[in-house]
Amino acid sequence: MPQGQPSVVPDDGLTTRQRRNRPLVVVHTGVGKGKSTAAFGLALRAWNQGWPIGVFQFVKSAKWKVGEENALRVLGASGEGGTVDWHKMGEGWSWVQRDAQMDNEEKAREGWEQVKRDLAAETYRLYVLDEFAYPMHWGWVDTGEVIEVLRNRPGTQHVVITGRNAPPELVDFADLVTDMSKVKHPMDVGQKGQKGIEW
Repeated sequence: MPQGQPSVVPDDGLTTRQRRNRPLVVVHTGVGKGKSTAAFGLALRAWNQGWPIGVFQFVKSAKWKVGEENALRVLGASGEGGTVDWHKMGEGWSWVQRDAQMDNEEKAREGWEQVKRDLAAETYRLYVLDEFAYPMHWGWVDTGEVIEVLRNRPGTQHVVITGRNAPPELVDFADLVTDMSKVKHPMDVGQKGQKGIEW
């Protein structure tokens, strides 16, 4: 494997090994497809390293069957790699009725409170906060608080946050940000999502 050379070596007093193993905040945002898919790819790598993984799925319906959920649950229970816990926080997307929307807001806040408790307890080595950019964008969860909690998290806990419209403050704070742009999508010509591709 080629050994890349960084273009800048920070004057932070850390050794190369300390800097390499620094826990990261990763953001996958943008209007293109693949944000959650990329996060679950990171989860596969973490599982292979034997890391405990916590997936917190915000906004998407708790009834929605995500293909990666089944795969990661099977892997987590296999005893071969890390463990996997999967938490579903929402009941649907933003177009649901207002009463359900209020329920979503409450569940998103409850979900964030659970993430905070798990970070404080160092429950997981990798946290996938799927679609968590939405609750921040909609003002359900305070972005400043999220940044402060992530800045002060103990240990070597990596956090990946997905979703469109990631707040600019979060983007500025994160260590790794990918903006998924859409060039073409089958839905543009009227083709609906299909098994094995969208779920």
